[in-house]
Amino acid sequence: MDKNKQELQVAALRNGTVIDHIPSEKLFTVVSLLRLKEMNNNITIGFNLKSQKLGKKGIIKIADKFFCDDEINRIAIVAPNVKLNIIRDYEVVEKRELELPDELHGIVKCANPKCITNNEPMPTLFHVTDKKKCTIKCHYCEKEQTRDDIEVI
Repeated sequence: MDKNKQELQVAALRNGTVIDHIPSEKLFTVVSLLRLKEMNNNITIGFNLKSQKLGKKGIIKIADKFFCDDEINRIAIVAPNVKLNIIRDYEVVEKRELELPDELHGIVKCANPKCITNNEPMPTLFHVTDKKKCTIKCHYCEKEQTRDDIEVI
């Protein structure tokens, strides 16, 4: 068998987005965050694929879907260093490595039950204080949270 065919684990995409290098244990969290079950697009999900960097990885290919920054920021919270590839006519036209933004607006729930955002109808706002460790601080009550404590809305 041709070596290229052996290495091809997922079919090519004409137009859309490829989310690659997702840690396997975070793959279905990303699927949930992006609400992929609600989409009618053609979606390919690869789980526990071989990866030189991660050992095993996940990959998601979504036909005819291009994500906005808010959707991309949701991914960066749970799966840092994910690669996002934009495909047009079977060619990669843009590659991005996801990174947490400086602020998270209305994406994360505050862990402080007394925080105003948990008691009034208002969006949350967090400042990212450490991008590598994914430490965030609530703008209103100043409660800090790390990646393991974060609950995405």
